[in-house]
Amino acid sequence: MQVVIVESPAKAKTINKYLGSDYHVLASYGHIRDLPPKDGSVRPAEGFAMDWAVDPSSVKNIKAIVDALDGADGVILATDPDREGEAISWHVLDELNKRKALKKGQSVKRVTFNAITKNAILDAMAHPRDLDQPLINAYLARRALDYLVGFNLSPVLWRKLPGAKSAGRVQSVALRMICDRELEIEKFKPQEYWSVDVDMKTDKAEPFSARLTHFEGKKLDKFDLNNEEIANRAAAAVKAGTFKVTAVDKKTKQRRPYAPFTTSTLQQDASRRLYFSARQTMTIAQRLYEGVDIGGETVGLITYMRTDGVQMDGDAIKTVRSLIGDTFGDKYLPKEARVYTSKAKNAQEAHEAVRPTDPRRTPKEMEPYLNAEQLKLYDLIWKRTIASQMEAAILDQVAVTISTGDEKVQLRANGSVINFKGFLEVYEEAPSLATAAEAEEEGSGRILPAMSEGQGTTVAQVTPEQHFTQPPPRFSEASLVKALEEQGIGRPSTYASIIQVLQDRKYVQMDNRRFIPQDSGRVLTSFLESFFLHYVEYDFTANLEEQLDEISNGSLDWKKVLADFWKDFHAAIEGTKDLTRTAVIDALDSMLEPHLFPERADGSNPRKCPACSEGRIGLKFGKFGSFIGCSRYPECRYTRPLGAPEPGEGSVALDGPKVLGQDPATGFNVTLRVGPYGPYVQLGGDEPPPPPPPAPVEPEPVELDAKGKPKKKRKKAAPKGPKPKRASIPKGIDADSVDLAGALKLLALPREVGPHPETGEIIIAGNGRFGPYLKLGDRFQSLKGDDNVLDIGINRAVVVLAEGAARAAARAAKGGGAGKVLGAHPDDTKNVTLKAGRFGAYVQHGDIRATLPRGTEPDSITLDEAVKLLAEKAAKGSGGKAAAPSAKAKTAKPKAAPKAKASVAKVAAAAKAPKGRAKAQKAAEA
Repeated sequence: MQVVIVESPAKAKTINKYLGSDYHVLASYGHIRDLPPKDGSVRPAEGFAMDWAVDPSSVKNIKAIVDALDGADGVILATDPDREGEAISWHVLDELNKRKALKKGQSVKRVTFNAITKNAILDAMAHPRDLDQPLINAYLARRALDYLVGFNLSPVLWRKLPGAKSAGRVQSVALRMICDRELEIEKFKPQEYWSVDVDMKTDKAEPFSARLTHFEGKKLDKFDLNNEEIANRAAAAVKAGTFKVTAVDKKTKQRRPYAPFTTSTLQQDASRRLYFSARQTMTIAQRLYEGVDIGGETVGLITYMRTDGVQMDGDAIKTVRSLIGDTFGDKYLPKEARVYTSKAKNAQEAHEAVRPTDPRRTPKEMEPYLNAEQLKLYDLIWKRTIASQMEAAILDQVAVTISTGDEKVQLRANGSVINFKGFLEVYEEAPSLATAAEAEEEGSGRILPAMSEGQGTTVAQVTPEQHFTQPPPRFSEASLVKALEEQGIGRPSTYASIIQVLQDRKYVQMDNRRFIPQDSGRVLTSFLESFFLHYVEYDFTANLEEQLDEISNGSLDWKKVLADFWKDFHAAIEGTKDLTRTAVIDALDSMLEPHLFPERADGSNPRKCPACSEGRIGLKFGKFGSFIGCSRYPECRYTRPLGAPEPGEGSVALDGPKVLGQDPATGFNVTLRVGPYGPYVQLGGDEPPPPPPPAPVEPEPVELDAKGKPKKKRKKAAPKGPKPKRASIPKGIDADSVDLAGALKLLALPREVGPHPETGEIIIAGNGRFGPYLKLGDRFQSLKGDDNVLDIGINRAVVVLAEGAARAAARAAKGGGAGKVLGAHPDDTKNVTLKAGRFGAYVQHGDIRATLPRGTEPDSITLDEAVKLLAEKAAKGSGGKAAAPSAKAKTAKPKAAPKAKASVAKVAAAAKAPKGRAKAQKAAEA
């Protein structure tokens, strides 16, 4: 018997069916080891030696593999065919050797397959190979680079840049790209230009449209008509002219089909057409690759989705061509098969493009077996694959020149019509693939009447139209992925995680499906550009990717690449040790000036303090990050958060607390203040603290320690008054408009809205950490839009709660929200549910929650597997909640307290140093 190792249990089940009883297929559940979060996991001084630690969740998976090898003939490593798959196989084999699990005579083989079909699996088993050491070396180099950058650079950020979370080798470059685009937009100055459009008729009264191209005998450039006066003069010349056709140019243009999908182009097209995020696309594609149940058999529907290649298997091309001929006819079939080659930088064409494993499985046939999102993505992949082998579309284009007798004024009319749709019969172009200029030049979809040279025409209407140049658009997911690939930054397989990290760190946010850099991201980028510019340059990152690809090909020594990188990078890190906070602030304040303090239309000084009118406002660092403050601090206490509008646009200009009045109930002052997170109101807080207790009349007895010496007594801190009540001002409420009555309403939150008409439960309105909300029982519902937490009534509250419940039900249908019921627990009648949580999928029974093991496909989990996971979780005693203190702890003797206290102090001291390093390791992984 052979033991076969794959990544996921879903793949294991499918492949086990194909191979039969002579094989035992087990899952590693992804990576089993990683660099531990501590100093010295990568040691440059020792030839970049690395320490690997087994992930705690992988211990039982490794044990299962070790147990299965007892008595087996050998092990077959069948992980994914890319660098990460090769790395997983290497980790598994290395760990088995360390545990001496492989006995003499047991074979070790490596097999790869590009599709999970019976033929592909059996063919792979018939052609085993050894592990690809150059590919493993490329993985080691990449992992070491990411560790060294994140582990060494992130602590510098924490010391020098308050509020910064992490930096990464590729992540920071992608962030810079988004910030650079935003800076282009901010610096952009629109230019005015005009066009003159003309509605005309032929001598047969057939209407058509034209545009002015020549005026006063000169061909017009874009900005030649740059104001209304010139445009009106040109329009008047057109109205006064007599026109005839002077040239008719006809040509045929071919539009060729696109190549089959790579990882990058799949993400781009799914974003443009389906509005899928990169992560969503890859998650759905993973499921289609690993297989879906079709008639009781698990079938992989697409080839491996992490690829840079655009080539297709010869048999697949034959099947596609046969399908095209049978479905559309021979005129849609080229004489020879189309051959595609990749144009992307650093392309590793190790395996095929993303395509259906069997093109004869049409989307319509697969509809009963796929959910809505899976069907949309499969349909996109199928159509792109079929279209890639079809004939080109043929467009007939006509360009007609109409001129006055002296040809000083000329007009041009463009038109085109699709003469033969070709591949467009299957795969219509997405609107964003063609630019507006191209569409205008081609006259796309515009049909002109038949005209000939010398034919007379008349002017019906002349319309001068004003235009302004537009700034470059912000990046969408599709355009960011395309830009990263074109620059050769990162790998397409990592783009989804890079984009997610930027959003999770709150460095960027999505608005109308476009990335907007947040101020925290811009501050971080400015810091890196000021002190680590070399390492966020596009060319440097792309060149490093090329070197990693050369390592994959076996043409470059991976340790030499690391040594060259570490020499300069270590020197750059050491160079920041003497960097003062003042130097950092000055550098960032200067670099961010166009963004934080843009020029004003009235020419006034944007740096003038709006509170005291004397100080100069600038970038400041505080405990919780960066903010804007006055140079006259502490005399002037004006502050505002980064990104907050200037006074008069919704922010508050204060040089200290503003008293709104007194609370009638307590007599305390109610004040308006501005903190690091924005404006808020406060009740009290400026009252003097209560007086200290009177000193004792008689001296207290002196206590002695174990050595007979008097014990030192700690000075008692002066008593503090009660913490004042505060309430942040919700978004949508102008802080300048808040008066005493409004402040008291905010301080009174949460408030009762009224009883729900169906259940009688009281609906509560409040303002919490994540903004205003409604609460009914144990359920919370955010308030958004025009709903005001201060005055929302019972009728509207019921509607908002009902709409929220409907959305939760929709999420539940997809495996989120209330969850998917797997069945009743055998110990009682309560249901076991599968839910989607913040950190991944988990199963729940009562109060016990168990996260699914890494690599487990949520849709594949069964009730029995869920019950087993819950039992293991319950056995640990946590049950998904914090464990209660034991009875022994509750009845601990008083004399043991000092010892316990000392031991805790030792543990705290020991943990203090590596704590920051653990955080850095997480940053490195990002």
